[in-house]
Amino acid sequence: MGFLTGEPLALDLINTRAHTPSGVIDALDTAESFESWLAEQGDRLAPLSSPPTAADLAAVRVLRRHVAEAVEQVRQGARPSPDAVEALNRAVRAAPPYPVATWDGARLIADIRRDGDERDRLLARLAEAAVELLTDPDVVKVRGCEGPHCTMRFLPAHPRRRWCSPALCGNRVRVARYHQRHNG
Repeated sequence: MGFLTGEPLALDLINTRAHTPSGVIDALDTAESFESWLAEQGDRLAPLSSPPTAADLAAVRVLRRHVAEAVEQVRQGARPSPDAVEALNRAVRAAPPYPVATWDGARLIADIRRDGDERDRLLARLAEAAVELLTDPDVVKVRGCEGPHCTMRFLPAHPRRRWCSPALCGNRVRVARYHQRHNG
C-alpha cells in the first residue's frame, strides 16, 4: 500500500495516516489495509488471529491520535498533554509485559508474555513503543517530510535527510526542480 515503514514503531503508527503527493492514505480505514500494515510490521507486531473489527480499528485510531499529539509536542520541547500520556499508560497497563521462564529442551530461557485479549496486547505494544520513543532523547530529531503536502514523520539517521523516502517525495522534489530550471 505504500506506507512508510522501518522507522521506530511509534512513527510507523503515526504514518499509517498521511497526506502524500498521491493523496491521503490511511491503513486504519479498513480491516484489509490494517492487516497489510501489520504484515509489514511482522518482525515487531504479532498478526491478529482474525480480521480486526470496527472497534479494533477505532481503538488503534484513538491511540494513533494520542501518539501523534505527544510526539509532536515532545519533539518541539513541549510537555505532552496529560490526556495523551494517560492514554498511553492506560494501554500499556491493559497488557503489561512480564518475563516467564520457559524450558527450551536444553535450558531455561526468558520469554516475554502479555495477558489480555489480542487488541489489548496490540495496543499495549504500540503504546510501549510510543513511550520508548517519547522518552528517548532523540525524539527531538523527529522531522516531518519536506515534500509538498506530505505529512510523514521520520527519525533521520543522517542530519541532512529531508524526505520521508528518496523514492517518494525526494524524487518528486528533484524532478520538479529539474523542470523548473529547464522550463523556467
